[in-house]
Amino acid sequence: MSFELHKPVLLKNFLEQLSYFDNVQNYLDCTFGRGGHAAEVLQAFPEAKLFAVDQDQEALDYAKSDFVPKFQDRELQFFHENFMTMDFAEKGIKDMDLILADLGVSSPQYDQAERGFSFNKDGPLDMRMDRRKELTAAEIINEWDEEDLIDLFKNMGEHRRPFRVVRAIVNDRKEKPYTSTRELASLIERVDGWKKKGSHPATKYFMALRLQVNQEINLLPESLENLIRALRPGGRLFVISFHSMEDRIIKHRFKDLQSFGKIVNKKVIQADEEELQDNPRARTAKLRIFERG
Repeated sequence: MSFELHKPVLLKNFLEQLSYFDNVQNYLDCTFGRGGHAAEVLQAFPEAKLFAVDQDQEALDYAKSDFVPKFQDRELQFFHENFMTMDFAEKGIKDMDLILADLGVSSPQYDQAERGFSFNKDGPLDMRMDRRKELTAAEIINEWDEEDLIDLFKNMGEHRRPFRVVRAIVNDRKEKPYTSTRELASLIERVDGWKKKGSHPATKYFMALRLQVNQEINLLPESLENLIRALRPGGRLFVISFHSMEDRIIKHRFKDLQSFGKIVNKKVIQADEEELQDNPRARTAKLRIFERG
C-alpha cells in the first residue's frame, strides 16, 4: 500500500520557523508517521541526527522500507514508543535543538479501514494507535455503563447532548454488541436525524473514543514538560494540535512552564488558504512553539 499522497500539515509554516536555527544537530520527531517533517529537517540541516518516535508499528515499518534508504548516510534512531510515556533520558534523548509533536491521527491511519479510525470506512471498532495495547473502542462502546459514556462524549468529545445516542447504544448492544465503525456511525446518523448536511454527527463521538483509547488528553500536560526538559537552552518545541481541547491544554501548559523558557508565538499559527485548498485536513491544525531558556 502506498502513502505518497500523505501531506504533512503546516509544513510551510514549520519550514519558515526553521530559519531561527543556524544549525540543528539533534532533532526529535515525536510522531514520525510517514516522515514528512523529518525529511525536510534532514535536508535542511546536513549534520542533523534524527530521533524518531512512533507508537504505530506500521509507521516504523514504512521508515525501514522507504525512509531509511533515502537517508543511508545519516544518523537515524527509531523508537516504537508513545512519546507521552517515554523516558527520554533513559534513551539518551537530551539536549535537543528541535522537537516536533504532531498530535492526532495521520492520514494513512484514517485511510486504512481496518484501523477503525474513520466513520466513512467500514472496519472494526479498534482505534488503537499502538496495537500492543488492549483497550479498543469496541470495548468502551459495549462495556462502559451509560453514565460513563455520557461523561466521555461530553468531556472528550465536547458534545453538549449525547444522551439520546448513548441511550440508543446501551439499548441496542443488549441484542448485539457493536463491532464495526459503520454500525456505530449509522446509529448516530439515525438518532441524530442527519440530513447529510454540515459536519457528520459521528465526528465528536469518534474523536472522544480515539482520545480515550489512546490516552491522548490525559497524558498531554505532563508530556509537554518532559519535552521541554529534553531541549538544550535555546532549543525549540513545536506542537501541532487538531482540536480545541488539545490546543487549550498546550496554551495553558506553556504559560505554566515559562520558568523553563518562553512562548515564541503568542498568536497560534494556522494554515493559510493555499494549504487549505491543497490539504483540507489542515483546517483545524494549530501550531504553538516554546523555546527553552
